[in-house]
Amino acid sequence: MSIPVAIVDDKRILRQSLSEQIAYYKEISVVLQSADGSAFLEGMKVFKADERPQVVLMDIEMPVMDGIEAVLIGKEIYPDVHFLMLTVFDDDEKLFEAIKAGASGYLLKDERVSNIVKAITEIVYEGGVPMSPRIARKALAMLRNTTDPVEQPKEDADDCSLSSRELEILNRIVDGLNYTQIGERLFISPHTVRKHIANIYDKLHVSNKASAIKIALRKKWFN
Repeated sequence: MSIPVAIVDDKRILRQSLSEQIAYYKEISVVLQSADGSAFLEGMKVFKADERPQVVLMDIEMPVMDGIEAVLIGKEIYPDVHFLMLTVFDDDEKLFEAIKAGASGYLLKDERVSNIVKAITEIVYEGGVPMSPRIARKALAMLRNTTDPVEQPKEDADDCSLSSRELEILNRIVDGLNYTQIGERLFISPHTVRKHIANIYDKLHVSNKASAIKIALRKKWFN
């Protein structure tokens, strides 16, 4: 039985090309293609649990919702799905953010398709963490030089302390909207949105969007 895979990349030509090349490998089948993280999360809703993609090839820089945020949200909703970053970015910050969000591997787009297919099977059947050699060296150096950089959201965050407006804004953040889009949706200014988000961070005892999203998803505040 082939491994169902999703490809998420904002460049249609790259999605189609990769899908066509993967089609030559019987052990893999592409069941979903999306142009950004938000579209991917919407696309996942139509699958039954036993038909979902097992591995998602995820780009990083995309409009609407980038790959890091999509992995963060996707891993909370679909913990059994593996996210394999497939990107041109090899800088430390992107690598660290991807690992922190829950990525199962990190490959560069110049990898041969045979290596990408091998990485997919490695993740599913062996529980591996495939990385391009250059990325693996960076990850090792990062681990050696980092003590405890990951902010852990406090589990005792009081959801009752959030106002209905703050919960509404937090819901829009989970949807992947930016400050301007949230303001337009709720008929308030981006400045007001920023003030509400600052209050949300303060009440949840976090300092960034990723940590706030994790709390919201973990506590199942939204569907």
